[in-house]
Amino acid sequence: MTGTSFSAPSAYWQVSRAPRYSLLFALPLLVFYQVLAVLLAHGARSVRNGADVILQALFTAVAGAWGPPLFMVCLIGAGLWLVTRDLRAHGSRLRSGVFAAMLGESIALALIFGFAVGSVTSGVLGMLQTLAVPGGPEMDWWTRLMVSLGAGIYEELLFRVLLVGALAAAARALLGWRPLTAGVAATFAGAAIFSAFHYIGPYGDRWQLYSFAFRMVAGLFFSGLYLARGFGITAWTHALYDVLLLMMQ
Repeated sequence: MTGTSFSAPSAYWQVSRAPRYSLLFALPLLVFYQVLAVLLAHGARSVRNGADVILQALFTAVAGAWGPPLFMVCLIGAGLWLVTRDLRAHGSRLRSGVFAAMLGESIALALIFGFAVGSVTSGVLGMLQTLAVPGGPEMDWWTRLMVSLGAGIYEELLFRVLLVGALAAAARALLGWRPLTAGVAATFAGAAIFSAFHYIGPYGDRWQLYSFAFRMVAGLFFSGLYLARGFGITAWTHALYDVLLLMMQ
């Protein structure tokens, strides 16, 4: 983008949501996750983020053994197309200061996220408890780091971009709801599905009311953050929050 100052908060707010910044900002998360997934792909450590597994399974059901590589090609190809189109529309110059500000914003959001969501959840339930510990087999630190990074990319892609968008579109098309009503309903339904997702599979958590409510509130928070700040900052906030929890254990 040429001839625009990023000193004004409104300019940063707008440009940081644009695909050329938002998607490129999320790219390192994808790279780190995929590298760790390859390095840890043996024995008991052969674990991937659940949302990644679901997305790849959809492609595997259609393309068989070619499903996973086809999924990655489509994911990277779609991202590159959106970034290239945005660069052509606004100029090819990217500013490192915008990426630095986005990282700082994501760190700040991740730091306040647990307190804010925990306070809301405790207020709704009228009690204060700790989040449930995983009820399935233990994973080593590096595997949990890989899963945490994957949560930022794949859970936001699956539950915010695809699921909430699809539910809102279905409510408008099938039920004739207005966009705002459909969007609100889709956000709540998507948050409930996002929360329930964490209790599925061998590595799923042991179900507790507090942890379910916590994650549902988290889903609402991430949906709002995605609408307000775009995919990149939401993905990094989610990943950094999970990494912070991992480092405190």
